[in-house]
Amino acid sequence: MRLQNKVAIVTGAASGFGAEIARQYIAEGAKVAVADINEAGARDIAAALGANAIAVKCDVTKRADIDALVKATVDAFGRLDIVVNNAGWTHKNQPLLDVDEATFDKVYDINVKSIFHMVHAVVPMMRKQRSGVILNIGSTAGIRPRPGLTWYNSSKGAVNLMSKSLAVELGPDNIRVNAICPVMGATGLLESFMGMPDTPENRKKFIATIPMGRLSDPKDIARAAVYLASDDAAFITGVEFPVDGGRTV
Repeated sequence: MRLQNKVAIVTGAASGFGAEIARQYIAEGAKVAVADINEAGARDIAAALGANAIAVKCDVTKRADIDALVKATVDAFGRLDIVVNNAGWTHKNQPLLDVDEATFDKVYDINVKSIFHMVHAVVPMMRKQRSGVILNIGSTAGIRPRPGLTWYNSSKGAVNLMSKSLAVELGPDNIRVNAICPVMGATGLLESFMGMPDTPENRKKFIATIPMGRLSDPKDIARAAVYLASDDAAFITGVEFPVDGGRTV
């Protein structure tokens, strides 16, 4: 029960990495706000998790939605200790000049500007209580990029570096900030990352670049998120934490 009596927000929690992070947090004793633009999916996850979870519809690109999410969480559970900025998006793997401006803006709004909104919403509260954990789901794409995903890669590079800078600035307030950097996993975005149909043959091409010989699993990411949010990691901040089977070595 490493997160006993902690209260967490997890964005993009209706599926994939976010849903598993919410499950693992509940299992470790936390209370969790399951936030997603997919309200029905968030409700399904929260219902399965029981009384210690609530579902909140949230478009992370909108500050009003973020403020409402934070308020709903504090109203339900009395405080806020952990925020996992997991919601993310990508453009399809393709030549960089083929990505239009609207797609570029969407990637940056969801992957980067959402963290700007969340930091403004939660840091004053965390400063007042002299504690807090912010985990941003970055990516190995921001460390060792693959071709065809240039604009996505750059957005995750921003997340990774932003996490380090936040850690430096918020350290004196006892607020820890870390980036978890997964290698690609079998989530709803996999075909977009690959830029080709998700077939066993096509997967092999990407798995061949991962020394441990498989894609990431949501449980891999969730276990890292449990550790980094727990008191076991009380002196760890500003880290790009690869969960990648050796991809970035």
